[in-house]
This record gives sequence, structure tokens and C-alpha cells, in this order.
Amino acid sequence: MPKRYFRKFIPNPEKLKSNKTLSILGSQIYDQDLWHLSRRSVAKAFFIGIFWACIPMPFQMLAAVLCAVPFRANIPLSVALVWITNPLTMPFVFYGNYLVGTLFVGSQTTKKFQLSVEWIWDKMDHIWLPLYVGSITTGLVIGLTAYIATLVLWRLHVVKRWKLRRLNKQIKK
Repeated sequence: MPKRYFRKFIPNPEKLKSNKTLSILGSQIYDQDLWHLSRRSVAKAFFIGIFWACIPMPFQMLAAVLCAVPFRANIPLSVALVWITNPLTMPFVFYGNYLVGTLFVGSQTTKKFQLSVEWIWDKMDHIWLPLYVGSITTGLVIGLTAYIATLVLWRLHVVKRWKLRRLNKQIKK
């Protein structure tokens, strides 16, 4: 894991305490473990960030922070991963979520789907249930997959580094 690279972007705890805006979230937000890169905190951040990225709602970043604190996940990574759904990717992700939701809810997909805010607001009473069922399902599945993949890949990286270190010690002898 490129910890050294990510450390450049993680804010200093003293800077955090001087930021008055963060005080709304309580004193737990300043806990060092929430800003530290560890295998479990990063894996939890992947789950939380990807889950909230899949949910069509405003203030996804705030939801990610509010979940990261009690679950002891890395806050910066949780917030950054929410941006998987940005204005360019949002229509594709949410349409995919809608299609997944129609499989679970059993409703038929609308034949004449239009990618416009007016059309979506006009059809919201018909598409909201499949959209949110699909979003929650997709968020849970992809988030859980990312959580497990992060744990496994991190562990494989550590084992590889141990073996390299052990090999280097044997060569030096």
C-alpha cells in the first residue's frame, strides 16, 4: 500500500482542531485513528465511500463522514470515494442501479428513458422504488466486494514485503 504517497494528502490533526466547521461533527472527528491509514480503516473506508457513492442523494460526503466516525473508518478516503459518482459518471451509475432495482422490485423498465432532470422529476413516482432498491443493493454488493478485496490485497502486499525482507536478509548473510 503506498502509504507514503497518501500521507501527503492527510491533514495535520492540529489543523483539524483549528477548523471551526468540523466542530459541528463533535470531538470524535479529531481522533487520530480516523485519519490514519491502517488495513482495517482503509477497508472500511472503501465500503462506506462506495456504498454512499451508489446512493442518489445530496450531501453524500456528509453521510460518509457520519458513518466513518462510528465505524472507525478512514475519513479522507471515505469522502474521496464518494466522488466515484461525479457529474460525469452519475447518470450511468444511477441508471445501472435503476436496472438492478427493477430486477428486485419486479417492475418493468421505462422504455423511453431520457437523461434529463425534467424527465426524471416527471417519472420519479414510478422510478424511485427501483432506483433506491437497486442503489442500496449495488452499494452493499460493490462496497462489500471492495472491503474484502482491500483486506486481501493489503495482506498479500504485506506478505510479499515480508518475503522480500527475509530473502534480502538471507542474501546478505
